[in-house]
Amino acid sequence: MAVIAAFSLSALAGDDYKVNSKSSKLEWLAKKVTGQHNGSIDIKSGGLTFSGSKLTGGNFVIDMKTITVLDLEAGSNMNNKLTGHLNSPDFFNTAEFDEASFKITSVKKAKGDDGNYSITGDLTIKGKTSPITFPAQVSKDGDKVTAKAKMTFDRSKFDIKFRSASFFENLGDKMIYDDVEMTVSLVTE
Repeated sequence: MAVIAAFSLSALAGDDYKVNSKSSKLEWLAKKVTGQHNGSIDIKSGGLTFSGSKLTGGNFVIDMKTITVLDLEAGSNMNNKLTGHLNSPDFFNTAEFDEASFKITSVKKAKGDDGNYSITGDLTIKGKTSPITFPAQVSKDGDKVTAKAKMTFDRSKFDIKFRSASFFENLGDKMIYDDVEMTVSLVTE
């Protein structure tokens, strides 16, 4: 499953930038043996921290109740069924866990271009936290920040077991892959 997130940030004080949830977006992609689905989830809040022009930290909160499916016709029976299933205990159990979050724990400059980083942080879904590392491209020009990243996480680490080969045998073409991809785009106001 892949997720793409877009964030808009506005300068707070000094080197802190606040996520603008209205301008932000997160898109996901999930793959199974017989195909794939993609959609979006709203960003609820968050921010990035800089020391001069260098990214040093940040976090964001995802509003899990806003998960949508984009590859099936909006309002169709299939779309409503899949969206409901994603909200159910089989997947994200949004009635109990209405938020997910990511918090940066380490930022390392990557070789080459000044704006390339290796980001490590704690991803929390369904009350379970697991570290994740991914490359990101970040640029800061005055009070404007743009950031792009593609993350992949293993859903089985967050107790999302439905049709996972990590938990069940003999799924055949009913198996859903454990990897979920997220692509993040951050922009300041």
